[in-house]
Amino acid sequence: MAKIKTIGVLTSGGDAPGMNASIRAVTRSAIFNGFKVKGIYRGYRGLVENEIVDFEAQNVSNIIHHGGTILRTARCKEFKTEEGRQQAYDNMKKHGIDALVVIGGDGSLTGARQFASEFDVPIVGIPGTIDNDLYGTDHTIGYDTALNTIMWCVDRIRDTANSHERLFFIEVMGRNAGFLALNGAIAGGAEAAIIPEISIEHDQLAELIKSGFRKSKKSAIVLVAESPITGGAMGLAERVHNEFPQYDVRVTILGHLQRGGTPTAQDRILASRMGDAAIEALLEGQRNVMIGDDDEKMVYVPFSKAIKNEKDIDRHLLEVVHRLSI
Repeated sequence: MAKIKTIGVLTSGGDAPGMNASIRAVTRSAIFNGFKVKGIYRGYRGLVENEIVDFEAQNVSNIIHHGGTILRTARCKEFKTEEGRQQAYDNMKKHGIDALVVIGGDGSLTGARQFASEFDVPIVGIPGTIDNDLYGTDHTIGYDTALNTIMWCVDRIRDTANSHERLFFIEVMGRNAGFLALNGAIAGGAEAAIIPEISIEHDQLAELIKSGFRKSKKSAIVLVAESPITGGAMGLAERVHNEFPQYDVRVTILGHLQRGGTPTAQDRILASRMGDAAIEALLEGQRNVMIGDDDEKMVYVPFSKAIKNEKDIDRHLLEVVHRLSI
């Protein structure tokens, strides 16, 4: 791997708090180890459209505490075509980039895997997504901050729920994974969590109503993953209105509020460690792997495993929510 002299870094997909800390770590660790660094703006689109600039240590000064990503992110239909990926590779070579560090979620790593296989480019992925749904890592960058944001919102919604004796459905992100809804329910003291992993098996709403989870309470809060499998908060509220009209229901959709904000200490530390580990991986001759957090240790997870395997939810936590909601 001595041929690697210049490393490109990009962020792709949905932004996540802590991405800037990861960009900072990749840049400074690379420079420390004698590499040149190129910042690629707007993800794969920037690679296709040649939005590539030199990065020095000062380019990443005073960014560790900022949410979002200074490199920006964007969708890129062109990168999904052979012609687009060829243009991206040509721009890489034009700037002397020998390897890439890609910070993003499942879709970003899928694109990285295809690009690496077509052009034999060494790529290391860093899991940046608030959904925490990538296999091979206990935590993804942004998840802890998003979870804390959800908790903050639930605390405030509970005040008005208690005042008006209402049932609140709070919709959180997690189209295919219920990590935010489930752990957000525990952290916020919610009465239930409706998540896609369980909704695909049985009707969670009917079970909640049947169990009489509001018998001893004047108000209740249920966290709902935004997945079409769950029906989303609006869909569930409509069902309650039609099937259980005795309940006074309100809906709050947190939306992109969950993606923003100052990253927590945990996300800053995780992002910094993963950024540094990405450069270590390239120094060790690794390629086409994602950096994972396995019991506080940085590990290398092949793209094939990180992308293809599903990350299991801890179903025991659903019982915890249920027991603590009495």
